[in-house]
Amino acid sequence: MTATGLTIVLPAYDEEARLGPALDELFGYLRRHAEEGRDGAPGAARLPDDVQVLVVDDGSADGTAELVLARPEWAASTVSGARLLALLGVPHGGKGAAVKAGMLAAETDLAIFTDADMATPPDQLPLLVEALRDHDVALGSRIQPDGSDMRGSQPGFRRAIGRAFHGLASVWAVGSVQDTQCGFKGFTREAAHDLFTRQRIASIVFDVELIYLARRRGYRVAVVPIVWSDKQGSRMHPGLRLGLRVAWDLFRTPFLHRRVARRYISLPARQGPAARWTRPRRRR
Repeated sequence: MTATGLTIVLPAYDEEARLGPALDELFGYLRRHAEEGRDGAPGAARLPDDVQVLVVDDGSADGTAELVLARPEWAASTVSGARLLALLGVPHGGKGAAVKAGMLAAETDLAIFTDADMATPPDQLPLLVEALRDHDVALGSRIQPDGSDMRGSQPGFRRAIGRAFHGLASVWAVGSVQDTQCGFKGFTREAAHDLFTRQRIASIVFDVELIYLARRRGYRVAVVPIVWSDKQGSRMHPGLRLGLRVAWDLFRTPFLHRRVARRYISLPARQGPAARWTRPRRRR
């Protein structure tokens, strides 16, 4: 599929300090519109012609919304009618709820959500766009083809928590996907509207839920190694309360969607009777 439009969804909660530099980096990359970015990375010329940036303000108490409204890209969008930058305000419900709102609001062929601090640099966007040519879902992965893991720069306690979480998630919900929590994922419009409509979890486990749903619905999923760097200022504060919430959400994910069926896929038209509808066999 050759996409004509892309929406980049940035969930933001009290991100006044980090969002400005992140938007500078993102729009600087988009304006250059080069074939190649830094160090040979793909340039913005490899993105669809229509690129929209949607900031979802998750009920911030600081000046996150005001920062967006003061951007020149917002002013240009207001004057020209072109949606370079848009703002969607939602009541505070957590990252999962903010991402869901943004992805369901996207009307372009493709939608990618990424962290508001640009931990994944903008020159990685074309990698997901390319993967979505022949896949329905593209998952950014901080684990490289040689086995190295870019999460090595994270504090030790976060890496330990991540390993324990992955061990449980792989057995219970996501199978062979190694990096469920990378905040850089892309979807075709059909897959986005189907999966995010079904999403029920708003905590950090929402990534696992989406992967579980994508597998259960039979979507074509690509895992794409990407560049990533740890940024200071994370909103996640590990503790007993968060641990219990994560464990509960992970446990209930398969039960929430136990009645979700695989999609019906239309076979190519043939001579004679009209193409029939077929349902892929359920994996055992």
